[in-house]
Amino acid sequence: MSGVVAEPNAQPKSAGGSAWAILASNAITMAFAWFQHWDLRPLMVIYWCQSIIIGGFNFARMIKLRQFSTEGLKSNGQPVPETAKGKWSTAIFFAIHYGFFHVGYLVFLLIEVGGGSPRDRFGGPWEPSTIDLFLIGAGIFSFLVGHGISFRKNVEADLAGRPNLGTMMFLPYARIIPMHLTIIFGFWFGSQRGAVMLFMTLKTVADLIMHHVEHRVMQKQSASRAGRGSR
Repeated sequence: MSGVVAEPNAQPKSAGGSAWAILASNAITMAFAWFQHWDLRPLMVIYWCQSIIIGGFNFARMIKLRQFSTEGLKSNGQPVPETAKGKWSTAIFFAIHYGFFHVGYLVFLLIEVGGGSPRDRFGGPWEPSTIDLFLIGAGIFSFLVGHGISFRKNVEADLAGRPNLGTMMFLPYARIIPMHLTIIFGFWFGSQRGAVMLFMTLKTVADLIMHHVEHRVMQKQSASRAGRGSR
């Protein structure tokens, strides 16, 4: 199959700009948490929404693909074709599966945020103030902007290469699982201010590491397959 010509030995483009955007989003949320003396509950709302944002941008990224590989990707035991139909069916499957995953996580979120958990560490239900709701919205918006910058860079790289559709479908799970694990185990930190800051720092580190891994893996695969496709 002929594809976009690419240098086989070209190095992946830096994801530094989008990484700084993600770091800024986390820093903004940390500042809100510090000045408002938040416990983990409002942070869980923001980070759950961040996870939804990641999935939404990944779906859009998949449907924007032009040249792509489906090597190793199967549906009902059959190889997924490298066609628009194959692309859309994979993207829709991802949206449904990722959505159900987050519905289950939302149930956990509502139990913990509502103070109904037998492990409740927060002294009762959460009653956010108007300023809390405003800042939660601002935190979510900051992640929307940060991941939007990352999305733009990803699409530019995708259109210049030939990424693997299967890898693109599964990477968001690898991206968000460390984040969700830190959220779940974050309850063991308690609700003290220092513990919340420690939790947020660990979450930010996991976020940045997986952001870097996502960019490196996809860009290397895309450049490699584009080089093979041009031969």
